[in-house]
Formats: sequence, structure tokens, C-alpha cells
Amino acid sequence: MLRHDDTEPFEEPAPTRGRRKGSVILRRSRATTPQADSYLLDTKEFKDFTHTDPWRVLRIQAEFVEGFGTLADLGPAVSVFGSARAARDSPRYRQAQEIGKRLVEAGFAVITGGGPGAMEAANKGAFKAGGTSVGLGIELPFETGMNEWVDVGINFRYFFARKTMFVKYSQGFIVLPGGFGTLDELFEALTLVQTQKVTSFPIILVGTDYWGPLMEWIRTTLVGEGTISASDVDLIRITDDPAEAVRITAEGSAHHHNP
Repeated sequence: MLRHDDTEPFEEPAPTRGRRKGSVILRRSRATTPQADSYLLDTKEFKDFTHTDPWRVLRIQAEFVEGFGTLADLGPAVSVFGSARAARDSPRYRQAQEIGKRLVEAGFAVITGGGPGAMEAANKGAFKAGGTSVGLGIELPFETGMNEWVDVGINFRYFFARKTMFVKYSQGFIVLPGGFGTLDELFEALTLVQTQKVTSFPIILVGTDYWGPLMEWIRTTLVGEGTISASDVDLIRITDDPAEAVRITAEGSAHHHNP
């Protein structure tokens, strides 16, 4: 695969209807095969042993073994989350790329979900800065594939196995504007820090205009109803400056511990 530089324009490959199923690529009519997560969570009974829960346990085990084995020597890393729909000419994309670059300069590898948009941008920033660019992909109905800027890529069948890798091998999360997937990762991280499953784990939101209404709802409704403590709000930092996001992450991750 040719590596890209500033003088070579990025050419997006022709779209192909397809997705991944673990390490397998499925395209055209084969892409309609049910997802592994659907088999696990949505189906009730199969006679074929390869569709039973005991068999799935082996596949789940294999995903953890693959992830642990691949990332064990990664070193300090930070996960960057954000929308797969961020356009390449958008401010969000440029922010993510700048964050990826600055994280590498601060001594971190960069982990993303491996997809397009903000994920691609963060991987690109890390790659161009000479750092390690990691993508943790997931089986989806019509997968776009791992972006071109990933050095180390792992594709997962199961969301929970993938989410474990994000938390286990990251010293913090930087979260750009995104949709349900981004929110899922954000609140997963907040829950783990609140319950002290991970400690000294900075969570930085980038984009005060985007995240401001959510933060206001957390402060007024959640704290107001007593469903979280006022101090829980302090688990989140918010900024518009990529440099500040990386600085806060570096300072907050200095004593990261994941029991």
C-alpha cells in the first residue's frame, strides 16, 4: 500500500457494498449475512452447533486473545472518538487530525474505531507525525473498511470485546462531536471512572458548541434529580483547543491505573 504525503492527494476508493465478518470480507449478496452480535443478542435457538452460545464463547475468547496479543506492547495510548460522517474539509476533521498529531508529539499512540471521518483524521494526524496509528474496527451491516492511515488494525465481531480494548489500552479519551457510537463510548468511560473501575482516566470533550447543551443537561437535570453527584460532573473536561485537550490528557493520564 502506498503511503500518502502532503504532495499526494488522497483518493477515496470506489464504494463497494459490503462489510466484514470478523476477519472475513463479505460483499454484494453475501453482505446480508446476520452480524455476530445479532446472533448473540437477537436469536433464540439454532440447531447448528456453530450457532450456539458455547461455540460463540470460543469466538469471543478468540477476539480477546487477538486484541490482548496485538496491543500488549502498544505503550501509552489515547483513544480519539468522533463522527464517521465528519467531512474531510470540515473543521471537525482538521481538529481531529491536529489532536492525532499532538498526541504523538506528547508520546502517545492514537487509537480510533478505524473508520472514516474524525477517526480517519486522528489516525492520519498520528501517521503523519510518525507515531503509532491504531484502528479497532467493528462488524457493521455495510462496513466501509479500515481507513488508510491505520498501522495496526483489528476487526471485532462483538462490541463489548472492542470496548474492552479501548479502555484497557488507553490512558484517556478525547471525544469530538459524534453520534450514538461516540456517546456510547463516552458514557461507558464515565461509568467506569465513576465506579472506580479505572482511575486517573481523563475524559475530554472537544467542541463547546456541540457538547455544551449535553453538559447543561447533566448539570441541571441529572444533578438536580440526584441521579449523579455534583462531583461527577468534574469527571468531564471540555475545550475547543486541540492543544489544551492533549495537555489535559497528558497531565491526567500520568497516574493512570486499570486494575
